[in-house]
Amino acid sequence: MAVVTASEKTTNLYCPSLTAYKRRETITINIGDLPMGSDYPIRVQSMTTVDTMDTQGSIDEVIRMVDSGCEYVRITAPSVKEAQNLENIRNGLRKLGINVPLIADIHFTPNAAELAARIVEKVRINPGNYADRKRFEVIDYTDASYAAELERIREKFIPLVRICKEYGTAMRIGTNHGSLSDRILSRYGDTPLGMVESALEFLRICEEFNYFNIALSMKSSNTQVMVEAYRLLVQRLDEEGLKPYPLHLGVTEAGEAEDGRIKSAVGIGTLLEDGLGDTVRVSLTEAPEKEAPVARALIQRYVNRTPHDFIEPVESCPINPFQYTRRDTREVYNFGHLNVPRVIADYSNIEVTQLENLKSIGHFFLPVPDKWAMNDQGADFIYSGKNPIPFMLPNGLREILDFEQWQQHENAANKFPLFEAEQWLETDKTLVSTQLNFIKGTIHSLNDALLENVREATNIVLLIHTDNAHAMPELRRFFYKLVEKGIKIPVVVQREYATDSGDELTLYSATDVGGLLVDGFGDGVLLQPSFPMHINHTDKLKVAASFNSIAFGILQAARTRMSKTEYISCPSCGRTLFDLQETTAMIRKHTEHLKGVKIGIMGCIVNGPGEMADADYGYVGMGKDKIALYRGQEVIKRSVTAAKAVEELIGLIREDGRWIEPDEREILV
Repeated sequence: MAVVTASEKTTNLYCPSLTAYKRRETITINIGDLPMGSDYPIRVQSMTTVDTMDTQGSIDEVIRMVDSGCEYVRITAPSVKEAQNLENIRNGLRKLGINVPLIADIHFTPNAAELAARIVEKVRINPGNYADRKRFEVIDYTDASYAAELERIREKFIPLVRICKEYGTAMRIGTNHGSLSDRILSRYGDTPLGMVESALEFLRICEEFNYFNIALSMKSSNTQVMVEAYRLLVQRLDEEGLKPYPLHLGVTEAGEAEDGRIKSAVGIGTLLEDGLGDTVRVSLTEAPEKEAPVARALIQRYVNRTPHDFIEPVESCPINPFQYTRRDTREVYNFGHLNVPRVIADYSNIEVTQLENLKSIGHFFLPVPDKWAMNDQGADFIYSGKNPIPFMLPNGLREILDFEQWQQHENAANKFPLFEAEQWLETDKTLVSTQLNFIKGTIHSLNDALLENVREATNIVLLIHTDNAHAMPELRRFFYKLVEKGIKIPVVVQREYATDSGDELTLYSATDVGGLLVDGFGDGVLLQPSFPMHINHTDKLKVAASFNSIAFGILQAARTRMSKTEYISCPSCGRTLFDLQETTAMIRKHTEHLKGVKIGIMGCIVNGPGEMADADYGYVGMGKDKIALYRGQEVIKRSVTAAKAVEELIGLIREDGRWIEPDEREILV
């Protein structure tokens, strides 16, 4: 992990506190009759998917969204005619007594923005394409030529600022990682700094005209980039003496189902933990009314976060919070250093009596040809606690036992012991494993004395857990201590969750563990189920499967271990040119076995090559029944009919040598 200089330590505090929960103080902005800012609850919003010209369809969808908990509703206005129709939608809603503030979503069309600003309560503009057209060109700017470009932008943007100020309309300056202008990319690169500067260029113009009714966002489908950009934005606002504007949080193109929820929580939850964020939009490839409950579940966790158990404060962040670097550790067995983070499955309360019991965690026995196989989400270790597994495990799975049981086991050489922190200090070290020992504790029991005791050990992995309501920051504080002390022992993160909490299990675990991973912390994850009374064995195995899937999903969403195909799919809106849910399901059906391949599925060209950011391949709507296929950000085929597009996409993957038949997947045994 990179060393942080003394000067950096004074400028890298991007939130009110890294250890005590506190909302970042912001100005209040007025959006209709529902203000936003730190003096008010964190607001929930979403975006319609119906064609904006379908007035009644839009009204009906807005009603469903409001009923599901939406406090603001965004509607796309890709041209003047849609902007004009916002008035009909707004009037229809008001006649029904629905006063939800409406937000016009603008890309490429200043004239539509200027019209919409006279009709609705807020406009969203994307600084990457409000005054620019993306041609993917690298331009060598001089200071003078760059200043001339800024003046050109200023002239295009000033009319909207004046209208918003006159009509009392709010504005979101919403940077998207994938749609940075050629100008920004040429000067700042494809970086969080480029995202921040893209917004600040427009924000400075607003402040010049004393217009402050503004929210800001820094969205990306890459959770690491998204978190870093929001942090850097807050730091730059403070550094420049700009007003502390409210933040709109979101992960773009998060996807669907469990993956979409995990990815959203890794990005959004990490920022909420530090008190950043004043409104949340969860972008799922699902009906828009499905988004608000997920956003609400994320937000609700912080309503009663204080008071929480005390965490020792830090005066500065000991890492660079604006750039991902994995914490460097020594390699212990197959943990740490260059190894991917490991997944440990908890079977300490699940009786294992037959080979089939391990299917839940990705290991299955094939009677013919009489051998074990493992899928891409096969757990690396199984913690059996006090109940040793009564048969030989497959080569891809290692067993962890509590020390007393390990000590008595006839095959102890092929198992690994787990110690409580105090127990380790009291144990004769001639009795421990020479290869790998796990020491479990909290930030309090894994104290300075123990850390010094194991500082140079080459056979120890720490297992950190917490009961603090402010869990992620306490766990992070422990990692800060290791960095400060220069201790390079690998660490597994352990968290326990109830099994009957629905979306909360996915969202909370993704926040707690993912928030550490995006800072480069964590060499493994152990999610432990807290079983209700009288749960049967079959249901316990289903829980084990769910927890295992979530653990791998968190590692993938944090970009630390790729174990499956990643779909960067937009949540649909009125610009979408095909049924996104149906198309995503169809593409997933044919490609979900392509481990590590990233496929962008975008409903229109606005969310096309740019918004897909780092996708390997793209499937983008370009007209009625017309699809464009991309390799990276380069269009390879245009105007492919929808009926042939998936087949053509597979052909493109095949050309690159990245296609394998579903029944030819590599099996590790």
